[in-house]
Amino acid sequence: MSDASDQPVRPALAGRADIHSTRVLSLDVHGRILDWISWQEAVCLYVRDAVAWTIGEPCLTIRGGTRRDTGLRSEIHLHPIVAGRGQAHASRFDPTPALTNAALFTRDRNLCLYCGNAYARSSLTRDHVVPVSRGGADTWENVVTACIRCNVVKGGRTPQQAGMPLLAVPYRPSWVEHLILSNRNILADQMEFLESHLPRHRRAAFRSC
Repeated sequence: MSDASDQPVRPALAGRADIHSTRVLSLDVHGRILDWISWQEAVCLYVRDAVAWTIGEPCLTIRGGTRRDTGLRSEIHLHPIVAGRGQAHASRFDPTPALTNAALFTRDRNLCLYCGNAYARSSLTRDHVVPVSRGGADTWENVVTACIRCNVVKGGRTPQQAGMPLLAVPYRPSWVEHLILSNRNILADQMEFLESHLPRHRRAAFRSC
């Protein structure tokens, strides 16, 4: 049985930034990875002079109104990775990603981990390996993606009891893996930075996809 993380979904790297899809990677002042933020949130950091440092060349130019004193239109050049002053969240370092169906299906590559077939998300469900009725927890390590049919057939049994062995071991993604898997439009500078914070075996898995 393989680990479900062996072949993660690698987002397609965005060739250029687009205001409708690009998100900025937010760090705290010590360089710890926080989360994706919208361009609006990034602009607020720039306007408040709360940007401590940045990584990468500017990826988006946001134009505002015309200044009375100069007659020139204001512009803010956003960088792909921004460290904010005062954003030191040691307690948030590598937090557990929220367990949602969307995140779960992405972790498992939209595959049913019982039959191995790929499905549209509307045909996928969250299955508890050890059923809740038997004391199973609603945690990353105890849930897998299952198609509706397999979920119904398995019912309130364990995979062993149902004769339906899992194709991969469920696991909790690290925060960095979660960020990579949750963004389908990652810029090259962002991906390089995120990959540098992955364990070596995870890094190789993402690059092989």
